[in-house]
Amino acid sequence: AQLVESGGGLVQSGGSLRLSCTASGFPFSRSDMSWFRQAPGKERELVAFIRYNSGFANYTDSVKGRFTISRDNDKKTVSLQMNDLQAADTAVYFCNARWAYGSGYEYWGRGTQVTVSS
Repeated sequence: AQLVESGGGLVQSGGSLRLSCTASGFPFSRSDMSWFRQAPGKERELVAFIRYNSGFANYTDSVKGRFTISRDNDKKTVSLQMNDLQAADTAVYFCNARWAYGSGYEYWGRGTQVTVSS
């Protein structure tokens, strides 16, 4: 199983980035997908979540109205559109997959760096 993130980079405050995560080696369409982030010296936190069928999505309060999570089960990708980025959004962003029907597998990507300059 593999998750590969892309799309990170350096952006000015107020700018936008779109992260993508491509999955392989497990049943993507039966997996709940999430984006987490970890800033230096801080714990990893859940940023956004989307159910296996896109029937439900949720966000941490600090990104609501600015970030949008989406998925394409045919292409086995999950994306995170990030608008109005702020310095506090600077972190390594990780893609996460979990079996949608209870306890089971969980996979992580290696992460992609997002840096927002103020």
